Amino acid sequence: MQKGMYRDRKIIFLLAVLIVVAVGTAFLASYAFIRPFSPFSPLPPQFPHGAPPSAQGIPGDLQLFYAIEAVTSSVNITLLIFLLVTNTDIFRKTRSKFTFILLIFSGAFLLKDLASSPLVIWAFGYHQEGLGPFAFVPDLFEFVVLWALLYLTYE
Repeated sequence: MQKGMYRDRKIIFLLAVLIVVAVGTAFLASYAFIRPFSPFSPLPPQFPHGAPPSAQGIPGDLQLFYAIEAVTSSVNITLLIFLLVTNTDIFRKTRSKFTFILLIFSGAFLLKDLASSPLVIWAFGYHQEGLGPFAFVPDLFEFVVLWALLYLTYE
């Protein structure tokens, strides 16, 4: 009975953190991608003189795609941190090779997600454009896989 209550608390805590991360990232992404010349961006994009209007920033429909990618990427990073913490705890108790491989897997995906996060790319002064919905579809697939791994970890 105690173990089930502890697991339920962890799941509720995880869901609360995911909601906070998603909402916070949505606000930050809407600020970052609606205003292409942000004061936080150290390297604003340079457009040649007489560039067409499409080159003057990210078009409106693409802003939505990059905001969705920022949210899904941040949620994936949060899930990976929870996986790392949980699997580290399990590995300390069991010394299982399988759990160690899950730690390597989670760490590698965390580094990949940090490097490809649109907010990290934006913070370093670079801008993505031209991917459309293909910007966030891989992150959605990764979210499904991470959610399944987290479900199995808490089971």
